[in-house]
Amino acid sequence: MSPPTVLVIGAAGRFAGLVVPELARRGAIVRGLVRNDAKAAVARAGGAVEIAFGDLRDRSSLDAALRGVDGVFHIGPAFTPDEAELGMRMVEAARQAGVRRFAFSSVIQATNTALANHASKIPVEAALHGSGMQHTILQPTNLMQNIGAAWPGVLAGGVFAEPFPKTARVARVDYRDVAEAAAIALTGDRLAYGSFELCADGLPDREEIAALMSAALGRPVVAGEPSFADWVSAARPPYDSRQVGLLEKVFAHYAAHGQPGNSLVARAVLGREPRTLRAYIEELASGC
Repeated sequence: MSPPTVLVIGAAGRFAGLVVPELARRGAIVRGLVRNDAKAAVARAGGAVEIAFGDLRDRSSLDAALRGVDGVFHIGPAFTPDEAELGMRMVEAARQAGVRRFAFSSVIQATNTALANHASKIPVEAALHGSGMQHTILQPTNLMQNIGAAWPGVLAGGVFAEPFPKTARVARVDYRDVAEAAAIALTGDRLAYGSFELCADGLPDREEIAALMSAALGRPVVAGEPSFADWVSAARPPYDSRQVGLLEKVFAHYAAHGQPGNSLVARAVLGREPRTLRAYIEELASGC
């Protein structure tokens, strides 16, 4: 049997870019959907052997990118006004192209429609259920890579800051585990038609995370608790006004409820223990 060709949406991106090498490792032919030559170079470096130039808002470019494709990995552009529409359009284009498998990176507790970044996933999930394609829906919790994005500030100031109470307990997951689950789904049938919430072990609060950072770096790191306004003003790159409003609701939810999760599903999907937060932080520290 010939290896499957898989189209990875945003193959040079921060998260979809992690799916590319996982697929390549399993023998898939990865076709990266990117916007320009610079992104194409990044995708090729990750393991993409084919490049399709296109845009989720340009249906003709999607149709061209999907020719001869067996599977699709899709992650939507978070917090964009048309995220749901773009996802549904991708599902329909894949269906019409005769794609067999489709893996969608959704979010934990998508039915929590009070949060727009959760609600935007529901129409895409529904479209998949009615598509006739073999589909897998991956629902990761808060990503360890968000801690990675804050790491330069930790090194510079010795503070790990998020704009919700430092005692709030939030499940985390390494997106590399999500990427591995996507590759499993797109190169075999074991995860067909499943929806899987993906979390690592534990519900750490920020004080516990700061303690892990202190141990890994060998110097003190404290848990910061900035106001939302101060956190937004320091954000790089800056958020637009719509994103600010949506993020404020997310962090208010964390303040009120945390973000609990369970690692049982990830363990079953991966066939091993999920990557731990301790290991992720130690990996960050080893690069210092």
